[in-house]
Amino acid sequence: MQKIAPLTSRALLRLDGSDVVGFLQNLVTCEVEDLDIGAASFGALLTPQGKILFDFLMLREADGFILDVDREQRDALSKRLTFYKLRADVQISNDQRAVFAGWPVSESRPDRSFVDPRQENLGWRLYGEGLDTNTDEADWNEKRIASGVPQSGSDFELGSLFPHDALMDQWQQGGVDFSKGCYVGQEVVSRMQHRGAARNRFVLVSSGKVFPGNLVGTNLTTNGKRIGTMGSSTGSSGLALVRLDRIGSALDANTPIMIGEIGVELSLPEFATFGWPQ
Repeated sequence: MQKIAPLTSRALLRLDGSDVVGFLQNLVTCEVEDLDIGAASFGALLTPQGKILFDFLMLREADGFILDVDREQRDALSKRLTFYKLRADVQISNDQRAVFAGWPVSESRPDRSFVDPRQENLGWRLYGEGLDTNTDEADWNEKRIASGVPQSGSDFELGSLFPHDALMDQWQQGGVDFSKGCYVGQEVVSRMQHRGAARNRFVLVSSGKVFPGNLVGTNLTTNGKRIGTMGSSTGSSGLALVRLDRIGSALDANTPIMIGEIGVELSLPEFATFGWPQ
């Protein structure tokens, strides 16, 4: 059965104008110039030090671009983009359409919908009004967590992580384009990529018990030593940002990994191109 949920935590920004393509190309992490009309990507605006300041889905429409962002961050993102545009012919405005997600992807998905550019198993998105829904955002988040996809605002605070930490180098479309020209924070991110220096990664966490309440920010430990931090969870599944080298040592030694008094198991998302340290 096709599930359709309103994503009320999301909001949209519209960018248009004669300079909008070059403006975004020189600013965000994903490729913009080659994005076809009707196609979507995932990208971020970084700090000069290479950390994620804002992240978003980006849809190219015939007359501009739509940025799909955390609702609480829309105004701040608009303000930051306005700061960067200077005299460029770029207009930035709120788009009041609602955001919907549906899954699984099928041939019967609605017109104007697009497949989530991070991972196809996250389903499709549609911006509009009046779409009939049969589930809620919590159900979609359960799907997202099971898929191993972290989300800012739910799993990590903006300004705290590098794109590699949040798995942005792993997405099917967009994330970080390592072949494009300069953008804000590009030097730091490229250096991490070429040196293979990403030490922190989000991974899947599971337990034989239902996780209690909100565990975001709770430490993962082994032998009393911190090895990671819990992100969002639902039921007995969740996400955690871990130090790969420390996890590798714990797995080699077969020592229990704990969240408080709860023993947990860790696994890599199916799409991961990285592995546990040997």
